[in-house]
Amino acid sequence: MTALTDRPTARGTVSGTGAAHRRDRRSPLAARDRWIRTAAEALLVVGLTLVTFWWATGGGLTDLGGWASGLTSLGRLTGLLATVLLLAQVLLMARVPALEQAFGQDRLAAAHRLVGFTSFTGMIAHVGLITWGYAAGDLLATPGELWDLTTTYPGMLLAVAGTACLVLVVVTSVRAARVRLRYESWHLLHLYAYLGVGLALPHQLWTGQEFLASTARTVFWWTAWALTAAAVLAFRVGLPLYRSLRHRVVVTSVVGEGDGCVSVYLTGRHLDELGAAAGQFLQWRFLTRRGWSRAHPYSLSAAPDGRSLRITVKDLGDGTAEVPGLRPGTTVLIEGPYGRLTARARTSDRVALIGAGVGITPLRALAEDLDADVVVLHRFRHEPLFAREFAVLARERRIGLVPLPGRRRGPDSWLGTGVGPVDDLTALRARVPDIAERDVYVCGPGPWTEQVRRTLHAAGTPTDRIHTETFGW
Repeated sequence: MTALTDRPTARGTVSGTGAAHRRDRRSPLAARDRWIRTAAEALLVVGLTLVTFWWATGGGLTDLGGWASGLTSLGRLTGLLATVLLLAQVLLMARVPALEQAFGQDRLAAAHRLVGFTSFTGMIAHVGLITWGYAAGDLLATPGELWDLTTTYPGMLLAVAGTACLVLVVVTSVRAARVRLRYESWHLLHLYAYLGVGLALPHQLWTGQEFLASTARTVFWWTAWALTAAAVLAFRVGLPLYRSLRHRVVVTSVVGEGDGCVSVYLTGRHLDELGAAAGQFLQWRFLTRRGWSRAHPYSLSAAPDGRSLRITVKDLGDGTAEVPGLRPGTTVLIEGPYGRLTARARTSDRVALIGAGVGITPLRALAEDLDADVVVLHRFRHEPLFAREFAVLARERRIGLVPLPGRRRGPDSWLGTGVGPVDDLTALRARVPDIAERDVYVCGPGPWTEQVRRTLHAAGTPTDRIHTETFGW
């Protein structure tokens, strides 16, 4: 392990050994992850291109010559593109292990959001253009034509119900709506996306001209729908049930950590086969009177040892308020592990871990697990979480500790008042001069994490060495 030239001083400053000593420590799996990311993106482009080609060769371009036929033709095209994107949206959050490992949750969630809103916009355009075209281009006749299509065409009532489900999901996904919903309510409403997609299937396969025009098109669409449904059933239902039954995780104890946080210690069978890594999170469903119906994402706060697991939870309301009252022996259903905030993403033999508040949780596990030159920057308001444990790690493994105390200095800063009046970039470079040469793992609220990312870019840290995970929803 490359030693730091200077260890933390009273000011919490860490100096490095310079770029000349940096070694590429890219995981052997990194090439596989890059290949999967490239293949996934290419597959989406191929799908969109293929359905556009079929639309064009099936008379789509010719139909653009007339007003009514042009509206109908554009309606078919937007419907085809929206459907491909809709299936991609579902696959992005189907917890497919290969995608999880290659992209990580933050990138998947961002892509899911972008693809989701785009597919929804395309679907609304499809409904409007098709109906307008069927109404012979007469805008005033469109409402009546929509009613006629809904009540007389096969599968259209189901499609309307599916559209209503998707509208509900989109509306509750807007940030202004999310902040007013409890996590459990939002999560339950979000599951209606699967119902919406399923209800749209009969209409498209029974009456969609582009779905039935040739054997190749029929095989393409049936295969796409079948693979998407299989992925959801296998990875959102089957695999979690298997792991829960296989490992039989139970609570062994709950220990207070201060500042409204508690650590939950758990054990189970064959945990060495779970495949959990430091920095990852799981969805936890505690089988209490109310907790069985609520899954919450909590990160591991200690490196897994194959025999036990630990999570640390802050009381933020909703299901978190019930965690301190868990009793030993409580059975737990698990989904995961998920996330790419792990050693798998590391490219350097020097690492910086930057966390805000309870966001230090997965970084605490990483600090224990990484075989690297590690410095930990923890922004906290009152008292640091895991202070004693980090002190032990600093002593035994020479991990650098840089406390960042105090309230946030303002909406334009991710640092606390304890760092003084300097700007964020100057403060960061003063404490970790070799920050541009390190892999940097960041965990905290979304807006805060984005501010850290901007500062890191300004400091010269390459994008491929910045690994983030946000909490909140």
